[in-house]
Amino acid sequence: MATYTPSTPINDIGHKPPAPPVTGGGDDGRGGEIPDYGARLRRARLGLICGIATVGMVFISLTSAYIFRRGLPTFEGETNSYVRDWGTLQLPWVLLGINTAILLISSLTMEFARRKAAMQAALAPVTSIPGISLGEEKNFPWLGITVVLGFSFLLGQWLAWGELHTRGFFVDTNPSSSFAFLLTVAHAVHLVGGMIALIWASSASLLHKPLEARRIAVDITAWYWHFMAVLWIYIFLLLGLAK
Repeated sequence: MATYTPSTPINDIGHKPPAPPVTGGGDDGRGGEIPDYGARLRRARLGLICGIATVGMVFISLTSAYIFRRGLPTFEGETNSYVRDWGTLQLPWVLLGINTAILLISSLTMEFARRKAAMQAALAPVTSIPGISLGEEKNFPWLGITVVLGFSFLLGQWLAWGELHTRGFFVDTNPSSSFAFLLTVAHAVHLVGGMIALIWASSASLLHKPLEARRIAVDITAWYWHFMAVLWIYIFLLLGLAK
């Protein structure tokens, strides 16, 4: 008489034990789950929005203080009267205009870099198929050009501050010069943060980061860079209208 031997072990209550979890596959052989880069990009953009909102509130506060102080008289003890000490500030408008053009061009090159990274990420599944080729891709260094333009803008701002010193305007010369230095220096400090992110995004390929991870770094940096360009236009117009 033949004996039946089950191919799958059965526990005491007559049920099959659960299958072990499947790991590996689809994630470059490292095991675990496949990274959800779409969710990571959405979270990164949400964090960027929060950061931009914080920076925006800082400059809104500076603008409010700027407008309020501009119309506020100061009590002078010698004459025992209120006087308006908001002096006329001679800004180097030509140099600031050149700096503005440089920053706008860098925002344009950064947008080209963002679109290029997004296209590469979208075409990555197709190019990974054996025998599929999209032809030779021209790798134009949009990120590298943006880095050079960013440093050029910061150098131009340094020259503008030096020109103000040459004209006899310092941080403590009068309230108008104090706010001019405060607004431009605050913008430059936040732009330096963007430069650090830009250099990190540029070096992501050298660090052998995944393509989607590089795309996220470039995307977030690009939107922050655009915000820096818009913010500078706002400061430029604010100082120009106060002229």
